Amino acid sequence: MSKKVLIIGGVAGGASAAARLRRLDEEAHIVMFERDEHISFANCGLPYYIGGSIKDRSKLIVQTPEAMYERFNLDIRTKSEVTRIDPVSKTVRVNSNDRGVYDESYDYLILAPGAKPIRPALPGIDSSKIYTLRNIADTDRIKQRVSEANSKSAIVIGGGFIGVEMAENLREIGLNVTLVQADSQILAPFDIEMSQVLTQELEQHGINLLFSESAKAFNEINESIQVELASGTTLVTDMVILAIGVTPDTSFLKDSGIELTSRGHIIVNDKLETNVDGVFAVGDAIQVVDFINGNKTAIPLAGPANKQGRIAADNVCGLGVTYKGSQGTSIIKVFGLTGATTGNNEKTLQRLGIPYQVAYVHPSSHASYYPGATPLTIKLLFDTTGTVLGAQAVGSDGVDKRIDDIATVIHFRGTVSDMTELELSYAPPFSSAKDPVNMAGYTAENILAGRTKVFVSQDLKTRDSQHTILVDVRSEIEHNNGHIPGSILIPVDELRSRLSELDPSKEIWVYCQVGLRGYTASRILQQKGYNARNLTGGYKTYKMANYTPSSNSTPSPVPTPADVRQETAVIVEQQEDALHADFELDACGLSCPGPLIQVKQQMDKLKNGQVLHVTASDPGFYEDILAWAQMSGNQLIKVGKTHRGTTEAFLRKGTSDTNRPAATEATPSRLDGSSMVVFSGDLDKAIASFIIANGAASSGKKVTMFFTFWGLNVIRKPEKVPVSKSFVGRMFGAMMPRGSQKLTISKMNMLGLGTKMIRSVMKDKNISSLEELIQSAIQQGVEVVACSMSMDVMGITEEELIDGVKISGVGYYLGQADQSSLNLFI
Repeated sequence: MSKKVLIIGGVAGGASAAARLRRLDEEAHIVMFERDEHISFANCGLPYYIGGSIKDRSKLIVQTPEAMYERFNLDIRTKSEVTRIDPVSKTVRVNSNDRGVYDESYDYLILAPGAKPIRPALPGIDSSKIYTLRNIADTDRIKQRVSEANSKSAIVIGGGFIGVEMAENLREIGLNVTLVQADSQILAPFDIEMSQVLTQELEQHGINLLFSESAKAFNEINESIQVELASGTTLVTDMVILAIGVTPDTSFLKDSGIELTSRGHIIVNDKLETNVDGVFAVGDAIQVVDFINGNKTAIPLAGPANKQGRIAADNVCGLGVTYKGSQGTSIIKVFGLTGATTGNNEKTLQRLGIPYQVAYVHPSSHASYYPGATPLTIKLLFDTTGTVLGAQAVGSDGVDKRIDDIATVIHFRGTVSDMTELELSYAPPFSSAKDPVNMAGYTAENILAGRTKVFVSQDLKTRDSQHTILVDVRSEIEHNNGHIPGSILIPVDELRSRLSELDPSKEIWVYCQVGLRGYTASRILQQKGYNARNLTGGYKTYKMANYTPSSNSTPSPVPTPADVRQETAVIVEQQEDALHADFELDACGLSCPGPLIQVKQQMDKLKNGQVLHVTASDPGFYEDILAWAQMSGNQLIKVGKTHRGTTEAFLRKGTSDTNRPAATEATPSRLDGSSMVVFSGDLDKAIASFIIANGAASSGKKVTMFFTFWGLNVIRKPEKVPVSKSFVGRMFGAMMPRGSQKLTISKMNMLGLGTKMIRSVMKDKNISSLEELIQSAIQQGVEVVACSMSMDVMGITEEELIDGVKISGVGYYLGQADQSSLNLFI
C-alpha cells in the first residue's frame, strides 16, 4: 500500500523534500500545501529584482505547480493554509481558497513553514508605507512603490543580510537611503572589524548609517512617513523597509503536541524527526545543532533548508540519514565588495568560553602581476590543536571560493595544517601558487608552533607602555601617512643595524601594513634575544578595527534626474580640461603601501600643474589618497569608486589655484567644519565647549574637539583605572580631577558651592548636564581627540579616557583645523 505524505510549505525545504520523495518512491501520494501562490521561487534574489539587477520577474520563479505536477506527479494545492494539526487522528485542517475548510489525512508529515519577518507592536506599524520582504507578493508591492515617480527616499530598519541587500539595491536605483541599525555593527555573523569594511563601502556609495538606533513609532504625513527613533531623532521618508529579523512561522502548531522552543522553533532530532511519530520538520522554522560548538541554535539559510528537505525525504523512506548540523556558511554582495563567513565568530566563541586564536592575512585574489588582482582579507579562528573553528573574508574578488574551501575543511574537522596542504587550482588569472587559503594556514601554523607571538588590535588598549615598545617596521612614507599612536619608526630593512635603540628588557610589539614584514621583524628580534610580538594583520587590520562610521541623522535629498543631468553637464564643462590626465598609473593588484608609493614616485616626476590619473584596487586606497593629498600639498581633483569596486583618483601636482576645477565631493567649495582646542578643565568652559559642539554637529558640520593639558580631565573616566604609571604620573593623577563630575567652575566656585549651584540650575532649567552633552556629542559624530603629547606630560593613559576618544598629535588637529571655517581655543 502506498504511503501518503503531506508537505506543509514549499520554497527551499518543502520543494526539495517533494522532489526527493518522488525520486525515491514513485507510488507515494505526495500532497504539498502552500499558503501563497508560488511554491518555489528564488527568495534570495528578490532584492536584486527590486534593484534592477534581475530584469525579468519570471526568472524568480524556480518551479510552477504545473511544472512540478508534470515532472513529479505531485498533488500541489496553492492558496491553501494549514491551520491545525491533529497527531492523534493524523489529520491536518486546511483553509483553501478553492475548497474551503477541510481535513486531510496523512501517513507522514513534513513541516516546512519557514520564517516570517518580525513586525514589532509599535505605534503606526500597520502603515501601508511600511514594507517587509518575504515572498513574490511583497516584492511586487515594493517594486511598484519604488517605480513611482515621486519615490525618492527610503529608510531600511535592520542591518542584517536582507536589510543591507535592500539598502544597496534601493540606492542602485537612485533612492536616498538611510539604514537604521540597533546594534553597533551591521551583519552580525561577521566580527566588527570585518563588517566595518562593508560598512565603509555602504558609506562610500552614499548610504546614511545610524547605529545603536531603533524605531519607536511611525506616523504618516501626507505622502510621506515619519520615523521616530528611540534617541528622539525624527526622520521623514517616502517608504520604510522593515528588516529587523525573522521569527518561525509556527503559530499553527499550538496545541498540536509538537515540541517548540521558547522562540517557537520546532525541536527535531538528527533525523529531523519531531517528538510526534511520523512528523518531520525542515528549514528556517527548526532548531538545529551548531556544527562547531554542538549547541542548539537557529540558522535560517537556504542552503541548509534544501539539504534538510532531502534528508527528511530520505528518512520518510526509511534510509536513516542524519543531519550533522549547520556551520552558517553565508555570503553577501555589498556594492563592489563581497563578504563571506563560515563557522563561529569571535563573539560566539567568547560567549561560550571556547579558547581560540586568531590570524589575519591580506593576500591578493590572484597573482598580483596579472591584471585585475584585488586584495582580500581573511580572518581565521582556530583552537590550540589547530582545528579550524571559523573564518571570515572580505574583498572584491575571490572571496567566495576561499570561504568555501575553508568551510569544507571545517566540515571534515580539519586543521590549519590541512589548509597548508590543500592542493588548489592555480593559474595567474585565478589564484597564486600559494593560494590565500594556504597563506592563512601558514600564518596560523606559525602561531601554533611558537615561531611568532602575535597581538591583536584590541590588545593595544591594555598595552603597558612602561614595559613594552611599539615599533612600526614599515617605510617612512607609510608611517607619515598614518600610524598607531605611541609607535616609533624603525623600517624592517634597518632593524638589524638599529637594535641598540631597543631596550632588551622590554617586550617589543612590532607591526607593518599587513603582517608579513612584522613577522620578519619578529623573527629577527626573537633570534637576537628579544621578546617580540607581531600585530597579526598589521596596520590594515588596526584601521579596520578602529574605523568609525560617520553619523548623519539628516540625510540630504536625492536630486531629480533633471537636476543630476544639469549638474553633471556643468561639472563636465568646468572640468573637461582638468580631468585630462597627463599620466596614467595602474596600481591595481598592489596592496598598501604599494599604490601610495607609486603615486608619490609618479608625482615626483610631474611638473607643477600636471595631472595624474591613478586606479587602485586596494580597499583602503580611497581614504589613503584623501589623507596623502592633504599631507603632501597636492590637489585631489576627484576621487570615487568605479562599478568594478576599484578607486579612481585624479591628482594635480602642487596646489596652485590656477584653473582649479569646480568643487566636487572630494574638494569642497567652502570650509564646512568646526574645530576647537579645549585647554581648560573648568566645568563652565567644558559645558560651553560641548554646547557649541552639539549645536555645530546638529547643523551638519564636521566637528573636532582637541583636548590638551587640563582639558584632558574633562574626558577622563570617573572610576580609577588600574594602569602602570611612573611616580610623577601617579602624582599628577592624584591631584587632578578624575572625570567631568569632579570639575569645578572657573569663578565663584566658593569651595564647591558654586559648582553645585550651576549643576542645580541646569537641572531645574531642563538643560542637559555636561555628561549628557558629552554623550550627545559623541552620538552625533563629534570627533573627540586627546593630545598624545599632553597625555604623556600629564601622565594620563588611553585606558583612563572615556570610550570614543581618538588619540592623535597636534598635526592631526592642524589638518582638521585647516578644513574648518570655525576654530576656537577654550
